[in-house]
Amino acid sequence: MLDLKKIRRQPDWYKEKLATRGVKAEEIDEVLALDAKRRELLQKTETLKAQRNEASKKIGEAKRNGESADEAIAAMQKIGGDIKALDEQVAQNDEVLFDKMSRLPNVPHEGVPVSLTEEGAKELRKVGEIRHFDFEPKHHWDIGEQLGILDFDRAAKVSGARFVYYIGLGAQLERAVYNFMLDEHMKEGYTEVLPPYIVNAHAMYGTGQFPKFKEDVYQVNGEDMTLIPTAEVPLTNYFGNEVIPMEKLPIYVTALTPSFRSEAGSAGRDTRGLIRMHQFNKVEMVKYTKADQSWDELEKMTANAENILKKLGLPYHVITLTTSDMSFTASETHDLELWMPAQNKYREVSSCSNCLDFQARRLHMQYRDEDGKLQYVHTLNGSGLAVGRTVAAILENYQNEDGSVTVPEVLVPYFHGITKITKENAVPFNNK
Repeated sequence: MLDLKKIRRQPDWYKEKLATRGVKAEEIDEVLALDAKRRELLQKTETLKAQRNEASKKIGEAKRNGESADEAIAAMQKIGGDIKALDEQVAQNDEVLFDKMSRLPNVPHEGVPVSLTEEGAKELRKVGEIRHFDFEPKHHWDIGEQLGILDFDRAAKVSGARFVYYIGLGAQLERAVYNFMLDEHMKEGYTEVLPPYIVNAHAMYGTGQFPKFKEDVYQVNGEDMTLIPTAEVPLTNYFGNEVIPMEKLPIYVTALTPSFRSEAGSAGRDTRGLIRMHQFNKVEMVKYTKADQSWDELEKMTANAENILKKLGLPYHVITLTTSDMSFTASETHDLELWMPAQNKYREVSSCSNCLDFQARRLHMQYRDEDGKLQYVHTLNGSGLAVGRTVAAILENYQNEDGSVTVPEVLVPYFHGITKITKENAVPFNNK
């Protein structure tokens, strides 16, 4: 949520900055008009309340003097009715104002590439050597199906499209990857959390998914319950409506959870494989910081995500997303994109974002500064990493011509010494 007082003081600046995110100037004008109407209605209410107090005094004086107070009582009753009517107008106005404010995205940070599409992202660095194959590299879904460790067909029978069974060493690979991620993040000072997977609408509002992106999630029919689209939601909401002791900041937390996405609007995109699923595992990083810490912490969080890729030996690059491509709540986002040999391009595996005080305003999450004044916490979030996409990249980058997949060295301890996934050791259900 943006600061309405600041919009009131600098309307043209907000129009200019939010235009880079596709917000029309009229949307800001509507907010300002509703804000002006609210203040006008409140002023009228205060005037009427003063008149009511005056009428109440006259009633008291009349009664003390043994005089009739009927006229003053009638006047006070009318004023009371007028106040009630104005209060109802204020409530209706506030509801519309709140909804419109809730739909305004965060202001992009200076230096974020300006574009109304994803085109124009700024590449910050390339890391790792892209492997040159002496055979035609296969797609990860073909590798997984031929090894018997990924089963999309039976998942479609049970759940529908965009679901998968991980079988045997496929399940072990997924588990190895996320355990490795969690272990690495804990070394970097993150506290592991196992949060709820179902949250209420207020939690979804707090992190910015509601009200604008309801079509992207799965909700429980007839209940105020939503399956989490990311662990960012329960993690960021943890300190909602609290004042965090300043000496505890910054706070780092990490969690492995399933993520549930309806993938509304993605028809025809990534219909095969692990890239765009309705259910997938993700290790999330969330930080709560003081206002003057968040930009440094964004770079550290990005480095935390990069550390995983470096140790896995996967080539990637880091880009800064454009103004319109980053998330609704972000002021700046660094994406990490993995190299996928079969697709011959990079694919996103992590987005690390600084949300400044945008989410904290929604959640009333604050701390007291050195002068004892309440300030809003800054929140950051990042994938550390999307597990399925990391598995896909491992299968493609570590594939061998005979169809086997070499296990990355750092994952071998999680595989109890197995160094290669082959048809012989990957066959599920003890079939010989």
